[in-house]
Amino acid sequence: MLGGLLLLVTLALSACGEMPGSTSQIDPHRRAFAVSEAQSLQARGARVWCVPFARNLSGVQIRGNAKTWWQKAQGDFDVSKTPTIGAVMAFRATSSMPLGHVAVVSELIDDRMLRVDHANWHRNKISLGMTVIDVSEQNDWSQVRLESNPGAFGRVYPITGFIRPGASSRS
Repeated sequence: MLGGLLLLVTLALSACGEMPGSTSQIDPHRRAFAVSEAQSLQARGARVWCVPFARNLSGVQIRGNAKTWWQKAQGDFDVSKTPTIGAVMAFRATSSMPLGHVAVVSELIDDRMLRVDHANWHRNKISLGMTVIDVSEQNDWSQVRLESNPGAFGRVYPITGFIRPGASSRS
């Protein structure tokens, strides 16, 4: 009986995209739209930025530089320090990244590794399925490293948290 209940809870959480290894995914129509919009900009010689790409892909309708998203999300969106598929990962501004950065969680691999889709991590390019690892000492997703080349992870970047699409229950 208890084993059956645990199986049902596990299946329910997995279906919601809450567990590592989940088969949930970003809406393929939303992904196609975000990629198409970015490719259209590239074709016209315009710059592809992380903010409009993340907004199109996630549905999180926040405007302004990426470094402002976490503060702007407070009270209007569900925010968390735990990644979920479709959530926007908000990077803190740094000296090498003064405007911050945003990426959308596309896959949960395990409790310390995931994949993101984002734009302009590599200048004016779209990166789909880039691996990210949590390197924070507290296992709290406050510091990450991104895979720059297969098997090679770059420097450590600070993260403010994850912004989930949809209105907050506080709105």
